[in-house]
Amino acid sequence: MEQVDCVVIGAGVVGLAVARALALAGREVMVLEAADAIGTQTSSRNSEVIHAGIYYAPGSLKARLCVQGRQMLYAYCAERGIGHQRCGKLLVATSEAQRAQLQGIIDKAAANGVNDLVLLTREQARAMEPQLECVAAVHSPSTGIVDSHALMLAYQGDLENAGGMVVFNSPLALAHVSSGTVILETTDGTVLQAKIVVNAAGLYAQALALRFAGLDAKLVPPSYYAKGNYFTLSGRAPFSRLIYPMPQAAGLGVHLTIDLGGQAKLGPDVQWVDSPDDLVVDPARGDAFYAEVRKYWPSLPDGALIPGYAGIRPKIQAPHEPARDFMIQGPAEHGVPGLVNLFGIESPGLTSSLAIGSHVAAQLLAA
Repeated sequence: MEQVDCVVIGAGVVGLAVARALALAGREVMVLEAADAIGTQTSSRNSEVIHAGIYYAPGSLKARLCVQGRQMLYAYCAERGIGHQRCGKLLVATSEAQRAQLQGIIDKAAANGVNDLVLLTREQARAMEPQLECVAAVHSPSTGIVDSHALMLAYQGDLENAGGMVVFNSPLALAHVSSGTVILETTDGTVLQAKIVVNAAGLYAQALALRFAGLDAKLVPPSYYAKGNYFTLSGRAPFSRLIYPMPQAAGLGVHLTIDLGGQAKLGPDVQWVDSPDDLVVDPARGDAFYAEVRKYWPSLPDGALIPGYAGIRPKIQAPHEPARDFMIQGPAEHGVPGLVNLFGIESPGLTSSLAIGSHVAAQLLAA
C-alpha cells in the first residue's frame, strides 16, 4: 500500500486549484483523474467568464469566494501571461417590469463588496453597444473572460513544480476510513493511504462520496443535472462586451459572451437531464435561443446560430427549488478526519477557483 500525504480526486479547475494550494503549502499531493486529460467536464464546458460577484446572497460562500477569487484570478493571469480580458458586461432589462430589478442587483452586489456597477439609461447603454435593445442596463466593468484551459495548465504546472503529480485514467473504486487515514482503491487495484483527501469530482462528487465507507450517506446531498446548451454565432458579433439578460432561477439566462478570439457564443439555457453524460446539443433548441436573444439583440439574423457544445451544472437543488450555496463539507460537518467534499461547485466555480483552493487548504492544514 502506497502512502501519500494528500490526494485530490478530480483534475478540473477547482481540483487543480486545491491541489496547487496544498502543494505550495509544502504538502505531498497526488491528483487522481478518471479521464485522460485535465478539465474534460464542467471546467471546459462553460462560458469562461470571470464573474464580478453580483448575483449571490451576501455572506454566502459563492459571494465571498467569487469576489476574492476574481481579484486573485486577474492578478494570477496578468502575472503568468494567461489569456484574459477585462471586457465588462451589460446586464440588461428588456421590459419595464424588469427595470426595477436592476437597483436590487446593484444593492446586492454592493453588499458583496462589488461597488463599481453603474446604472445606465437605454441611451447610455446603446451608446456603448449600438446593436443592443433594452429599457435600462447595469454596466459591470470588472466582468471578464479567461482562457480556461491555459489557466488549468498553469495550475497543473504550479502543482508539479511544487512536487505534486496528476495521475490520469485513475477512477476511484472505493474508499474507507481507517485509524484517522483514508484508504483509497482505484479501479486498477492500486491502493493508497492518505492523511488528507479532497473530493473535487464535480458532477460525480456525490456518487464518489457514497463510496466512502464510514461517511454518513445522509450527509451527501442529492445530484441534479442542469444541462446548458450553447450555440455559436456565425460571423462576428457587433458587441465588444458580454450581454446578459436578467438572471433566472437555475441560471443566468441565454447570454452572449465573446471569447479571446472575438467569436461569440450564446447560452447556456437550462435543460434538466437525468445523466451528466447527456452532452449532445439538439439543434431544435435554437428556436428558443432566437426568441430569447432577440429580446436584447433584435437584429440577430436568421440562420446565424450553429449548435455548439453543452455543459452540465452540478446542482444540489432540484428544479424549481431556490439556488443553494457551494457546499464545502469538512470534518466539522461529517466527522471524518482529513476529508473534504466539494458539492455543488457550479458557477462561479471557475472565477472562485484560487479562493476555493486557499479556503480548502486553510481548513485542512489548520486541523
